[in-house]
Order: sequence, then C-alpha cells, then structure tokens
Amino acid sequence: MSIPLLVLSGPLFVLSAAVALNQRDEASTLELRFQSLNYRNILHWKLQPSTSGKVFFSVQFKIYGEKQWRNVRHCQNINQLQCDLSRETSDPREWYYARVQASTNGIQSEWAMSSRFHPQWESSFSPPQMKLNVTQQSVVVRVRPPRTPLRRDRRGRRIPVTKYQRLIFRIYLFHDNVEQEQHEIDSSALEFAIMNLNPKTMYCLQAESLVPRRGQVSPRGPKICFTTK
Repeated sequence: MSIPLLVLSGPLFVLSAAVALNQRDEASTLELRFQSLNYRNILHWKLQPSTSGKVFFSVQFKIYGEKQWRNVRHCQNINQLQCDLSRETSDPREWYYARVQASTNGIQSEWAMSSRFHPQWESSFSPPQMKLNVTQQSVVVRVRPPRTPLRRDRRGRRIPVTKYQRLIFRIYLFHDNVEQEQHEIDSSALEFAIMNLNPKTMYCLQAESLVPRRGQVSPRGPKICFTTK
C-alpha cells in the first residue's frame, strides 16, 4: 500500500513524505537534508517522535539530467537515519538528486526526493592545519588545506579540497591573547613567513578558510602557540 507524498521546499533541502509506520497505516513525516563538509556529502533524514515499530530505509541517487535512479549499495534496507553519498556525488561540479523509501512490516512508503544538491556551491569547509618552523624573530607557516574523503592513490592519501575549490586561508597572530596581525594567503601558495617577532616571546596562531566565490568563512581552528628562540 502506498502513501501519498507531500513535498515541501526550503534552503536545507527538506522534503516531507508520509510513511507507513505499522499495519494500521499510521502516518508520520520523513524529512531529508544534505549536509556537506569538505565534500563529505551526507544525506540525513528523520521521522517524527511518534514513529513506532522498526523502520528500514533504502536510498537511491541520480545525476541531474539522468532518467534512471541508481541504488546506493551500502544504503539498502538500513535502519540508520543517514547515508554517506560522498563517492556517488564525487564530482562537485555536478547536480545530484537523492531519494529515500521507508518500509515496515512489508509496507513501503512513496519515495521522498531531495532538492537538487550541488557540492561545489553547498559544501562547507573546515579550517586548515598548520605546521610551524620557528626561528629567533620569525616563524615560517606551512598550511595544509582540508582534505576530502576521497582517495587519490594506492597510498590512500586523500584529495585536498583545493583541487575542486579555490580557498583563501586567513591566519591570525596573537600575543598575550591580543590579535597582532592578520595574513591572507591563496590556496595556490601554502607557505609564508611572519617576520620581525620579538625573541624569546610566546605567540599564537589561528586559521580559518574563506570561500571567495561565496564569501563563506569557516570556524576558526584551535590556537597553535610557539615561543621564538
């Protein structure tokens, strides 16, 4: 027995579908949304608290323009409320759809479909990591961009997000918890020096990532402190 699909739209890609909860055809709401960090693209969904009984879910996806839906092999008849679609949506320039079907006691719901998802425009990014080389009056900062969940070679090294998205890294210099300087470097140049520091003095650095095309700024990373020689 199928239950009618109720579709809502919104910025979080929330769609609602009535799903069968038990043999009495009690209905609740299935909500879908994509969350993406560093191109780790996770589809989330949830049922209202009134849901009863064991519910299983199956997930499909397709690229915008395709006619056929494809099963997400690792997300068939699962009881989790999320599915990692990073590999299926690995080209961040494409637009994607996903859909979820719920089933319980042999009763299947209608498919609940997401809005179009575009990783390059909708993914958030974490702050970069930093490695420091400290001298008497300077520090050389080597910046490591955030990594995607995708592997690029047999050694298992993950692909940096800067392969797909230009980022600017903003570095803050602190002394005695007071901001002293601010530096911005493009993701094409991952090393720079901060000069004219006082010897035998403790400083701290903190970094964030900026997406120039969208004006999106990541949370700042943890402070890394060092003492000049």
